Amino acid sequence: MGKLLWKPSAERIKKANMTRFIDFVNKKYSLKISSYFQLYNWSIENIPDFWAAMWEFGKVICSRGYEKVVDDLNKFPGAKWFTGAKLNFAENLLRHRDNHTAFIFKSENQKTAKITYSELYNQVARLVKSLREIGVAPGDRVVAYMPNLIETATAMLAATSIGAVWASCGAELGVSAALDRLGQIEPKVLFTADGYWYKGKNFNILANVERIAKEIPSLKKVVVASFTEDKPDISNIPHSVHYDAFLSEEKHPQIRFEQLPSEHPVYIMFSSGTTGKPKCMVQGAGGILINHLKELMLHTDLKREDTIMYITSCSWMMWNWLLSSLAVGATIVLYDGNPCYPDVDAMWRLVQNEQITIFGCSASYINFLRSQNVRPCKDYDLSSLREISQTGSPLSAEGFEYVYEAIKKDLHFNSIAGGTDINGCFTAGSPTLPVYAGELQSPALGMKIKAYDEKGNPVIDKQGELVCEAPAPSMPLYFWNDSNNEKYLDAYFKFYPNKNVWRHGDFIIIHGDTGGITHCGRSDAVLKPSGVRIGTAEIYNVVEKLPEIADSLAVGQDWKGDQRIILFVKVAPGHRLTEALKDKIRKRLRENASPRHVPALIVEVPDIPYTFNMKKVEIAVWNIIHGKQVINRDALINPESLNYFEKILPELQKG
Repeated sequence: MGKLLWKPSAERIKKANMTRFIDFVNKKYSLKISSYFQLYNWSIENIPDFWAAMWEFGKVICSRGYEKVVDDLNKFPGAKWFTGAKLNFAENLLRHRDNHTAFIFKSENQKTAKITYSELYNQVARLVKSLREIGVAPGDRVVAYMPNLIETATAMLAATSIGAVWASCGAELGVSAALDRLGQIEPKVLFTADGYWYKGKNFNILANVERIAKEIPSLKKVVVASFTEDKPDISNIPHSVHYDAFLSEEKHPQIRFEQLPSEHPVYIMFSSGTTGKPKCMVQGAGGILINHLKELMLHTDLKREDTIMYITSCSWMMWNWLLSSLAVGATIVLYDGNPCYPDVDAMWRLVQNEQITIFGCSASYINFLRSQNVRPCKDYDLSSLREISQTGSPLSAEGFEYVYEAIKKDLHFNSIAGGTDINGCFTAGSPTLPVYAGELQSPALGMKIKAYDEKGNPVIDKQGELVCEAPAPSMPLYFWNDSNNEKYLDAYFKFYPNKNVWRHGDFIIIHGDTGGITHCGRSDAVLKPSGVRIGTAEIYNVVEKLPEIADSLAVGQDWKGDQRIILFVKVAPGHRLTEALKDKIRKRLRENASPRHVPALIVEVPDIPYTFNMKKVEIAVWNIIHGKQVINRDALINPESLNYFEKILPELQKG
């Protein structure tokens, strides 16, 4: 058992949405549930009843109710949720239309804006009218290459009001990384901006937008928001129009929310691109909506009077998750820029000044504060703050303790974990449970998770693979352009050939004494520096274009409470890995991918390991640098290549 850090008061438990939900379920089904874990066990043993209760408790708005919660739980993947229902995702997020503040926007350059729920509805309505006038229809793709602006959120709501499918990536991505994502899905409309600020510097992205627009022939309109300058010249960008000019001039149009099946696609989310271009995961409106309502209302305890913020960009699923807070009617703070600019206190001034009640961040952010010995509790009024939500990568027990020592003693530290693929969590927290150092409080409701050993046997108090043994509504409908579901099945369902389970790619320990879960990092080759998932292919696509580089391999090394990227390179004949070449590699990655793709170490190796079907074997090298056994050497065409990685291991562990 980890160290006990916090117990909720009787008053907090009494006021929690989780407690209200338990009372609701008890009355609806004549039960006597009295604790979270009793509720959890009921939710995975009675999956249709649980989600039916959540539909009702979350007051899902629909023009036609569902005929069946789920058609067949044995279809995994492929179970269909809320069959017969007709609804609109955006209508559920725009159910509040009063003068309560919907968004507060803050930028590191001190730009700020506010919009009420009634003003937001009107902005969305004007945008809906303009999108319909250019022919946007249900199923069309509308995408964004944007900073974290109110205009970005408004564009998502307008697109999904029509039944268009939304996909987005942050303005910090390079051209090739953005094209690898957005280009695959043939969008009709691109929303973008003139630039963004980061660490006090203005980054103009109009040249990037021009290239993207010219390389996606399906685009009919490129809508450019003015953020870093007033009405920039966009004449070089095909089909471009300024955001303000694109908005309908009609003052108060009404939105005709397109009523669509629950399974109608709402989001396309992108995988990390580990083995090529990022996979495009298509997610259904009803499934995403009800899962977000569950996580926000129950696990996060979000209420109308709350002000919630997450440090995120619209490249990350936490942006999608955060925007669903609109369905609860809370106030959302959107922040764009570096969270530690102009100094490490930036976010705590924001919490104090905007009276933020729920603050979301990554493990790397907390670790950075720890490394700088930042103690917000001494310098800021954090009386409004009742919860910190943390995700992105595992946080150490010491990180948990730091939160209570340096930030606030009485708050719910809600560490959560899941994935882009499910747009939500497999493991989460509850405001009614105690917090133990290094442990996520519980499995998420309705998620039938286990830890499996390598033979597919469930284990307790021992590290195993995170699996989910039953379907859940927010799992992808399918992958884009994936005939016969081959990529989908390969991604999650073939690791345990004799079991029909979702294998997520995380190592976890389920604790028998507390019921909590410790996440031990990825069991696959995805890189997660600062909690942001990066596909190794995105690095190779840049590095291996350099004439000096013959081959390369990137892995993440667990390092000082975070993860750092190590790039191993095999240089081309006649070249050496000089400091100048290292600088060239870093510069190219920064410009063509993003600053997060830049490795902490660049190391020369004589050869790169490959399988017989010519796939790089990143996991073998990951095992070596973490002191683990490599068990699949026979699957390599050149197993001797691993000897050099073992030889240099002491140097890599020194840094």
